[in-house]
Amino acid sequence: MSAKYKRIILKISGEALAGENGTGLNEKFIDQVVNQLVKAHDMGVEIGIIVGGGNFWRGRQGTNMDRTTADHMGMLATVINALALQDAIEQKGVPTRVQTALTITRVAEPYILRKALNHLEKGRIVIFACGTGNPYFSTDTAAALRAAEINADILLLAKNVDGIYDSDPKLNKDAKKYKEIKYIDFIKQGLKAMDTTAVTICMENKTPILAFGLNEKDAIVRVCEGEELGTWIR
Repeated sequence: MSAKYKRIILKISGEALAGENGTGLNEKFIDQVVNQLVKAHDMGVEIGIIVGGGNFWRGRQGTNMDRTTADHMGMLATVINALALQDAIEQKGVPTRVQTALTITRVAEPYILRKALNHLEKGRIVIFACGTGNPYFSTDTAAALRAAEINADILLLAKNVDGIYDSDPKLNKDAKKYKEIKYIDFIKQGLKAMDTTAVTICMENKTPILAFGLNEKDAIVRVCEGEELGTWIR
């Protein structure tokens, strides 16, 4: 099948890259994800990726650490994941660039919008690391921001669950799954599947969000083809 979307932003959490391990990197699971990215790339989809860092560091992790320091540590954790993804993708023969919102020029390019657009147009997958580069903002917010900046057709939110529920399905067996929810209703209900700031940015820029389960077979390829897995926020 052909791709429905020309340009996407894919948000992958750090925890997803850990697979069943919970922490660190699960190479087998990363390989499964990368195989899907390569298929989507071969379909002609221009792919930008925002990666989290929760498999190495999440917030202050219950300590009294200064918030800004803790958030900067989280940004550096995303660089580890971005480089791991870059290596795995390039082993499949697809050119890739890592761009960081913090300047770390020995390992990656600084984030420059025009360069990112040039890479995408030349068929390179671009991995955006370090979130927005600012403390107090999540990588969800970075995904919404980059999606707006590169004019992505859709923001794909790859999660450990198969969509968005009215409560945590791991804690409530009667949790109701949404097929679609409006941006404003997501915000009003205080749902936690995505950062409120990120949803607001997408609402203001009319960027549709599709939250789906990364564990489903070929989920990334299927959503790029237009299959409606998971939950829409739009």
